[in-house]
Amino acid sequence: MQRRKKILVVNPNSNPQVTRNLTEALQPICFDGGPEIECVTMAEGPFGVETQADLESATMPLRRLVAADNSADAFVIACYSDPGLHVCREATQRPVFGIAESGVLTALARGDRFGVIAVAQRSISRHVRYLRQMNLMDRFVGERPLDMSVAEAAAGDSTLARMIEVGRVLKDQDGANVVVMGCAGMSRHRAALEDALGVPVIDPTQAAVAMAVGTVMFQ
Repeated sequence: MQRRKKILVVNPNSNPQVTRNLTEALQPICFDGGPEIECVTMAEGPFGVETQADLESATMPLRRLVAADNSADAFVIACYSDPGLHVCREATQRPVFGIAESGVLTALARGDRFGVIAVAQRSISRHVRYLRQMNLMDRFVGERPLDMSVAEAAAGDSTLARMIEVGRVLKDQDGANVVVMGCAGMSRHRAALEDALGVPVIDPTQAAVAMAVGTVMFQ
């Protein structure tokens, strides 16, 4: 009997609520005969990846995790800054997906101009630098913050209302016809946000896992 394929989704912060949100958001991607999708919390990570220092602190623990894992057929780094993406790719011959890269590439297939909802203002310069490196600034209308922490975005009662408010600014003022959620902790709100905005909303973790499923199913 052929071994069932497995995708390991790593939350590189140490907040288990984010991991629970990811597990819930990825249920629609699970199907009979498909790969196992396991979400794990990296205990060595910061409680939220909100600064460049947080990002750097997660990089080598992620590499060690990927290098030591012999059970997964693909990995997804579930943080919108894609910490450790390139060093993890160096550490294994199996595919490694970053949710920022995957989310933006999916957005480009759904609309002409995309905007991003960030958790906090201080995340934006880091995200924009990444988009500039990807040479996507001509399709990028802007990024606007919720002004929350990762923990608040993952568990707060007011998160969805604030996401709708910010998403409408991206759509109506900035001209986005597709919106990317710029934090894995926002994942539980994708469908409700899309209904409210009337434009495609990309959960980057769903996008990355969907790419991983397509890859491992045809290996």
